[in-house]
Amino acid sequence: MEIISYNVNGIRAALNKDFITWLQAANPDVICLQEIKAMEEQLDLNLFEEAGYKYHYWFSAQKKGYSGVAILSKTKPNHVEFGTGIESMDFEGRNLRADFDGFSVMSLYLPSGTNDARLQHKFDYMDMFQDYINKLTKEIPNLIICGDYNICHEEIDIHNPKMKGVSGFLPEERAWLGKFIDSGLVDSFRYLHPEKQEYSWWSYRANARANNKGWRLDYAMVTKPLQEKIKRAVILSEAVHSDHCPILVEIEN
Repeated sequence: MEIISYNVNGIRAALNKDFITWLQAANPDVICLQEIKAMEEQLDLNLFEEAGYKYHYWFSAQKKGYSGVAILSKTKPNHVEFGTGIESMDFEGRNLRADFDGFSVMSLYLPSGTNDARLQHKFDYMDMFQDYINKLTKEIPNLIICGDYNICHEEIDIHNPKMKGVSGFLPEERAWLGKFIDSGLVDSFRYLHPEKQEYSWWSYRANARANNKGWRLDYAMVTKPLQEKIKRAVILSEAVHSDHCPILVEIEN
């Protein structure tokens, strides 16, 4: 089972950059999208179905052109859960889960902390999300949480570890992600590649991508019962539809 996670920074913009051709070539079983910035009715859904993804689910933000997540799948899920049921988390369309036989996949888009108000919202969200996952994994022990966490965990995950005062690499954010992993999750990429320094996001400024001055903000976290079933975890940096690139995890099912 191959699962890709991709913050597309606007699905309509990505489609204009030949996203469908790339998707057909990558050919994952499931793809989780973040920051779709579109309502379902604004999209030509036939494009995804013709690419082999007959089952597609969209959870958009209430605010048009902002945030939002999606899951596209070749096989029909047993159940799809839109949001968390917590209003302060769900109005921006940041959590979508699809349950399959033997495991579940979540597309997650954690808030960024662009200013003081958004940073506080991010911390509140992270605390509520931790509580939500603590309860959910009792019901669904085999869970894969893919997405843009908007946090670099360790110094190896950022090109300049001295940037400790910037949201995304704040000590408090990194500590939360460490505790989140310690609560029963496995960072699939770091599990298989403990010393590899690769990134999944680059600023559009200062030619950052060409100079590989990036951050690893995107993760495929899997719960501990799935740890030994992680067969592959890679960062697909050649895809250039967004300021992020996709990540892939392969799970033995």
